[in-house]
Amino acid sequence: MSERELVPLALLRSGVPGFDEVLGGGLPEYSFNLITGRPGAGKTTLAHQMMFANASIERPALYFTVMGEPPIKILRHQQQFRFFEPSAIGTRIFFIDLSEMALDRGLGAVLARIVGEVEERSPGLVIVDSFQAIIRAATKATAGEIDLPTFVQHLAVHLTNWQATTFLVGEVADDDQRNNPLLTIADNIFTLTQDIFRSSAVRNLRVSKLRGQAPMPGLHTMRIDADGLQVFPRNSFVVPEGERVKPDGRMTTGVQGLDELVGGGFPVGDAVIISGPSGAGKSVFATQFIAAGVEQGEPGVIAVFEEHPKEYKRRATELGINLEEMERAGSVKVIYIRPLDLSPDETLYAIRQAVKQIGARRVVIDAISGFEMALAPSFREDFRESLYRLVGALTGTGITVLMTMEIVQNTTGLQFSPYIVSFLADTIILLRYLEIGGQLRKSIVIVKMRNSQHSKKIRLYEITDYGMVLRESVEDYRSSGLGMAEGRSEGRAPYPGLTEQEAVVLDVLVELREAPTEVVAQRGGFAAGPVLTAALERLVSLNYALRLTDDGRTSYRPMTQVAR
Repeated sequence: MSERELVPLALLRSGVPGFDEVLGGGLPEYSFNLITGRPGAGKTTLAHQMMFANASIERPALYFTVMGEPPIKILRHQQQFRFFEPSAIGTRIFFIDLSEMALDRGLGAVLARIVGEVEERSPGLVIVDSFQAIIRAATKATAGEIDLPTFVQHLAVHLTNWQATTFLVGEVADDDQRNNPLLTIADNIFTLTQDIFRSSAVRNLRVSKLRGQAPMPGLHTMRIDADGLQVFPRNSFVVPEGERVKPDGRMTTGVQGLDELVGGGFPVGDAVIISGPSGAGKSVFATQFIAAGVEQGEPGVIAVFEEHPKEYKRRATELGINLEEMERAGSVKVIYIRPLDLSPDETLYAIRQAVKQIGARRVVIDAISGFEMALAPSFREDFRESLYRLVGALTGTGITVLMTMEIVQNTTGLQFSPYIVSFLADTIILLRYLEIGGQLRKSIVIVKMRNSQHSKKIRLYEITDYGMVLRESVEDYRSSGLGMAEGRSEGRAPYPGLTEQEAVVLDVLVELREAPTEVVAQRGGFAAGPVLTAALERLVSLNYALRLTDDGRTSYRPMTQVAR
């Protein structure tokens, strides 16, 4: 038995960016639709935007106002949007005020007027705003007048027969949802919400009901600006596993001396995290990475979250990298994403649009902490999931992503992420400070590379007028584990029973003669915490030092045999 060929629905383009994708292709033509939401959610704006996008001279739109708000007032507000066309009013869009009729003559008269206008003008779209006013009129209906279910049923039948796509706009209270005939008769229901989280506002759209096709489920973020309403579909950038691209080859890092440490460059399509404390050169690294790509014919996008693009470009110019000129040539796009009420999908949309515009093969996200701060509080709880979707959508199409991450340097261990997001990265590079010979130096080490050999050496580097440049390795030094790198001493006899770290602490104590923990930490450049305290207490237990307590204050003094 052969399969029956499906008959596709005729679809209308909504004229709202992202909305057709949520609907599964567009709005079913001749359907009976509800647009619901609380005041200020964007119901009228959505209706108007779809109306201006679809109304024509041959198939005009009729907009019936039944809310006591005159059309002139509505138009005054809606003309602030770019989609508004003054020439369309009275030619392909007609406003009809039924407010007084609904209050004085009841639903029967309203229905008759709507049907009469439809028969006269043969519209393609009919909008009734708001049906909440109709519900209020129905509650005042006297004996012999039609009730709300009858009104809605007759309205839907008439308009469907006249092949008009209909929208009823208004609010549906929570306690009305079970017994409201509108929800049963409607083919499609679109629910708009606006939630406030502290000082941030998040607008969402949900397709609660859609007959004949499968919409994207869940809440989809939307934003209203001068262009009108825009929807950011939640799952629009998920790359199916079978369609993921993993190109062969490597791309230069842009940092002199680093390519050879990572096996010839970063693997194409990898996610890279550059982690380090403030001032270590993470943004410098990222800028060089983008500039090197431009030289290789690989356009790049820089998503800046923490610094204005003008300042970012100025700093790049100091390294001899003219991002402004690269932007004019179409090889670089710098986008500024700073609002504090973004959704992950809105962020991804902005990045993907920039990628599409210039055909980018490299993307920099500077920085991960700024990305988190740009999100509305309601999305920060799912920060790791959001970042996972963002990175996966980009690397899934063969784009190499480099992310910078600021950390507070942990001098008692190796830390490269405060967010536990290292699982997202194929490559992790750690930048750290070391104290060598009384000077603060910068070091770099490749912590991780998936499926690739890499150097395990710690190398020093400098930030020069031309960017980051790698120097010698630090194999001739040992780490104290407390924020210092001490040269290997051949002349000093070790203290029996002490580790190298404890011996360094004892040397500092001998220099100070007597000091509390915080002074030892300050003089030695150690982290004042449990690790240093444990080292001092071990010196006491092995008779290398004395613990002194005076008025609750504890200090340490080296024993006479070592204070020489």
